[in-house]
Amino acid sequence: MLGIYLDKFCAGLRILLGVMMGTLAIPVAMQVVSRYTGLIPTYLWTEELATFLFVWIVMIGSIVAVWDGTHFDVRITRNAMRPLPRLLQDGIVHVAIMIFGAFFLLYGIEYTEFGGNQRSVMMRANLAITHISVPIAGGFWFLLSGYRLSETIAKYLNRESSQT
Repeated sequence: MLGIYLDKFCAGLRILLGVMMGTLAIPVAMQVVSRYTGLIPTYLWTEELATFLFVWIVMIGSIVAVWDGTHFDVRITRNAMRPLPRLLQDGIVHVAIMIFGAFFLLYGIEYTEFGGNQRSVMMRANLAITHISVPIAGGFWFLLSGYRLSETIAKYLNRESSQT
């Protein structure tokens, strides 16, 4: 049941990513046109806006990638075919993501507080706008990886019970 909600949540994040990528194209296009043609003045705020959007795109994209199982997964051995080695391979990856997620969540809060005391140069925006993406992403990495770990364990236990 929780998996259905998480899947819909990540589908919503994919839509948000598409909107953000389209939005990112606007300030980047303005930068290119202003630098190479001189048709419009060079606006420095477009660079800051593009940076802010890019940070959020990366962090939201990493959340979706953790859900899809395509992020942080480096195999140093061949894919295991037997259930127990497969559980260990996948379990280690999920636990590692959970550890990093907890680290990003806990230390990201302090990082956000640090950013909250600063302002961007051109737009004068509070930098907590981008810094808050770190603990948010870490929290979702922890949650989504924990759910995937529970799925992996349940899959292993179901295989074991069906074989006996």
